[in-house]
Amino acid sequence: MADRRTTPEPDSERDAEPNSGLDAEPNSGLDAESDAEPDSERGTERDTPLSEAPTSHDAGSGAVPAEPTRRVSVGWMSLLAMVQMGIVMASTTGGQILLPSHVERIDPLHKEASLAVVFAAGAVFTAIANPVFGALSDRTVGRFGRRRPWIVTGALLCATSLVFLGGQESLGGLVVGWCLAQLSFTAMMATAVATVPDQVPVRQRGKVSALAGVGQLTGPLLGGLVVTMAVTGLFPGYVAVAALVLLTVLPFGLLTREAPIARSPGRRLEPRAFVTGLWISPRRHPDFAWAWLSRFLINLTLSMGIGYLLFFLRDAVRYERLFPGSTAEQGVLVLVTVFTLSSVAPGLLAGWLSDRIGRRKPIVFVGGLTMGASALVLATLASWPAVIAAAALLGAGTGMFASVDQAMVTQLLPAATDRAKDLGVVSLANSAAGVLGPVVAAPLVTSAGGYPLMYGVAAAFAACGALLVWKIRGVR
Repeated sequence: MADRRTTPEPDSERDAEPNSGLDAEPNSGLDAESDAEPDSERGTERDTPLSEAPTSHDAGSGAVPAEPTRRVSVGWMSLLAMVQMGIVMASTTGGQILLPSHVERIDPLHKEASLAVVFAAGAVFTAIANPVFGALSDRTVGRFGRRRPWIVTGALLCATSLVFLGGQESLGGLVVGWCLAQLSFTAMMATAVATVPDQVPVRQRGKVSALAGVGQLTGPLLGGLVVTMAVTGLFPGYVAVAALVLLTVLPFGLLTREAPIARSPGRRLEPRAFVTGLWISPRRHPDFAWAWLSRFLINLTLSMGIGYLLFFLRDAVRYERLFPGSTAEQGVLVLVTVFTLSSVAPGLLAGWLSDRIGRRKPIVFVGGLTMGASALVLATLASWPAVIAAAALLGAGTGMFASVDQAMVTQLLPAATDRAKDLGVVSLANSAAGVLGPVVAAPLVTSAGGYPLMYGVAAAFAACGALLVWKIRGVR
């Protein structure tokens, strides 16, 4: 792997970097906190024109924007949150509502196996594409910057692939369409997340990540309401989701700005170097490794808990007996609503507080433990009130963890030249947990221990992940 810089101190501020077009003037009014700090703390080059953006260099690489010190506006934060809300909305609504119904219509006798084939193909594309698109955007040059071209192109591809999916009448067509959709989701998310270390100073990353986290958590609820209440039918549902993607993603790509990157001969994407670059040495970058492992374990808890929730309601809680005339699926929708609503306030508060006190680890730790507590409730109680309480705890813990963990990770990236690629490597923790969660949970559920054992193990994973946060030294 090419030489990488050591992780900078989290509170260090180097040269100033220009910000998005939404915050072009120091007193534009879009940033409610713009007057909260003197100019000496915000950086002395707040009005640096885009054409004179300072740069930093890694050995053997091209120029990249320096560590940002210029504050981003509330408008910029909100548009980025909309991007992530739109991506997660399309991914979850397509995968949880539209695609299963579509598969059932095409192959009703083998719907479970056919849906698994579609999902498996999409998962492979996602795992490969995340670091690939990150690496490609790291090497993108031109007047439009590194990230925005991929965000805009991804939104257009996403809308096209969703409309294409809506018109398919074969399993092969669904596989092709869903793989294209997964590529577009990944292109947008991998590059949107990288704009945070590119443009947001460390002292604002908690707020930015908190707003983005709220967007991700509310996206599935928005998509579910639209396709189940606002439109009827599969094809109109796909079209509605495609339109929402364009409405939520394109404004960021079209209305914000990035510093242009000059072309440099050392930044071509070579396959062998790319593959070896996916391995980030834990010995050279231990903080990055601990953060990756912590995220993996906590997301493993989330995957195990949610993956078997429907069966838990039906078989352990006896939801349909408790509420005659209702289905377990309706019970899951209630819990998703509780989860979403309970995540918003803790997520926003956690992001604000982490910026205010300059500490990330304690909040990530509490968030992970809260998620573990939700699994522990289900390990000991199998009643509807207990499940409601567990959903509320899981939402609060996820809100705290998601908002601050993302901000913390951006401070641990090994090299400025590979920010998006390295964030793609971090995202593999989410993907791996999503794949392995059901695999780990299945033998536990079917064993003599049943659901109590499975949720007990999930709680232990969350506790271990939370404790590993304290192994990180480069962030407070």
